Amino acid sequence: MQAPVFTLGQLAERLGATLRGAADQVISGLATLQEAGPDHLSFLANPQYRKYLADCRAAAVLLTAADADSYSGNALVVANPYLAYAQLSHLFDRKPQAAAGVHATAWVADEAQVDASASIGAYAVIERGARIGAGVTIGAHCVIGARSQIGEGGWLAPRVTLYHDVRIGKRVVIQSGAVIGGEGFGFANEKGVWQKIAQIGGVVIGDDVEIGANTTIDRGALADTLIGNGVKLDNQIMIAHNVQIGDNTAMAGCAGISGSTKIGKNCMIAGGVGMVGHIEVCDGVFVTGMTMVTRSITEPGSYSSGTAMQPAGEWRKSAARIRQLDDMARRLQQLEKQLAAVTSSGNASSDA
Repeated sequence: MQAPVFTLGQLAERLGATLRGAADQVISGLATLQEAGPDHLSFLANPQYRKYLADCRAAAVLLTAADADSYSGNALVVANPYLAYAQLSHLFDRKPQAAAGVHATAWVADEAQVDASASIGAYAVIERGARIGAGVTIGAHCVIGARSQIGEGGWLAPRVTLYHDVRIGKRVVIQSGAVIGGEGFGFANEKGVWQKIAQIGGVVIGDDVEIGANTTIDRGALADTLIGNGVKLDNQIMIAHNVQIGDNTAMAGCAGISGSTKIGKNCMIAGGVGMVGHIEVCDGVFVTGMTMVTRSITEPGSYSSGTAMQPAGEWRKSAARIRQLDDMARRLQQLEKQLAAVTSSGNASSDA
């Protein structure tokens, strides 16, 4: 596939950016400040990379007005360079575009409905009652379970599995290995023997959601597992049965959300976070990496647990102090009682 080519003037017009420099400068790709060549567009979004700007070889750089004032090269001046980079990245995306139609090796049940503009890849399986909307791409070896639905403009990479009764909104992106609608971890214990509980709910996913590679979203036990509009899920995330995630919440890799937890809108859940079941997290919460959330969060803000990295010797000393905390707390309580008794005795003497 031939690389797309634009002029700097064209990109400025698309972004609504202020152009400083040559409008006819040709741009054929995007690159970092350190790696950019003479036909690349770069960007400065993080102040710690400002040190690379002076020696950058890029044809032009996306900059804020403040940074552009001290830069002599071609620039596109925008309020948010990282957002501008994100918007332009789609122009240079070389991901192959699937042609409409059903591959000869795919199997589509007679009772399934597949829009004529959809693309069904090699060896994909579309089971009975499934509905595939306009412009949907189903990659090779995907399985779309009975009665599942995918809204228009959806894109599934190869080897995505949707169980039965999964409803997916418009423009949803799902990466390889993701499993949507698997059976939740539901068992009843009778005298040490685990009895399986049928998971009879489904999964409902809103519009403009992205789901990373090997992420799993379990179906509900009774009601549906719900993923709101605009939710972004990274790779290798575990979403248990009956979890609800509010609109525009983003979650980084290896997070694990236990059953029936409700997460609000516009939250950010960092990598490796764990949440126990049956709690609620309000809107606007940021949970830092490796935090274990053991109770509901009712106030917006940033939350953390655990200790930050430090040299191993210092960490061992800190760990030893932690083991002593209970004993220290009891000794402190005894001292407080002794101080209170002395203070009370002294007051009594003064009164006499």
